[in-house]
Amino acid sequence: MNHFKDRVAVVTGAGSGLGKALAEAAARRRMRLVLADVQADALDRIVQSLRAQGAEVTGMAVDVADASAVQMLADQAQRDFGVVNLVFNNAGVTSGGPIWQNSAKDWDWLLGVNLRGVANGIRSFTPGMLAAAAADPSYEGFIVNTASMAGLITAPGMGIYSVTKHAVVALSECLHHDLQLASTQVHAAVLCPSYVPTEIGQCERSRPAHLVNTEPLTKAQLASRAAAQQAVQQGGISADSVADLTFRAIEERRFYIFPSPETLPLVKSRFDHVIQQTVPELPYDLFPALKDRRDRLLAAAAQ
Repeated sequence: MNHFKDRVAVVTGAGSGLGKALAEAAARRRMRLVLADVQADALDRIVQSLRAQGAEVTGMAVDVADASAVQMLADQAQRDFGVVNLVFNNAGVTSGGPIWQNSAKDWDWLLGVNLRGVANGIRSFTPGMLAAAAADPSYEGFIVNTASMAGLITAPGMGIYSVTKHAVVALSECLHHDLQLASTQVHAAVLCPSYVPTEIGQCERSRPAHLVNTEPLTKAQLASRAAAQQAVQQGGISADSVADLTFRAIEERRFYIFPSPETLPLVKSRFDHVIQQTVPELPYDLFPALKDRRDRLLAAAAQ
């Protein structure tokens, strides 16, 4: 896909961070936008900002873990702008600490947003995109699912997050295979950023009330959170740059989108262990942020 003007893009998690950057990148390409976020105030700010710049934008407060809400988003997009061309299943949240310390509510929250949110987007938007392709030989569609480099590697204190992002990578690969059998005009991609300076470290503010933990965080969970927030703040690539790289990948019809290729040696190390059937040790010296996380967890355990 190399033509964006007047085409329609849907972005979830558009109120901040990477979703906001993707929405702004789409607006610069003069696309018509359907934006969604669970935080209505943040969503309203980006909608109003883009409208002030002349973009055609509509917004809807959506919890992507709610399948019916995502279907309503798809229906609204159809009513407002007609055929959808780009879908960014981007909304995501995080949690950390030793995996046995994560509560059932932690699992429900991350699985709901990070995994079911992507699945809901695929289920709600793909049929309409395939119908558009069948009706119009010139139609082009692209579904981009935001995973993470944590979807290709594992590390201490990243349990649920890494599990959900691995699932998004697998889901995206399966979507690609299925789309190949259905249409040559609709494509899929998976976006795997590393640490990007965003507000994901403050994502607890969007946790539904019924999934809020009543017990305080453990020392290890606090250590994981502090390590993650520092790594995010020190991320070597901006959300705007990731968004522009993503659009370039769409133009080139690439499936794997790696904005931080310096992390690929970690991926290679992991898959070398898989192929050689050896213990999955981490080369911590290759990635200081993971070494810092390990050291903080060790210090927390010693207290």
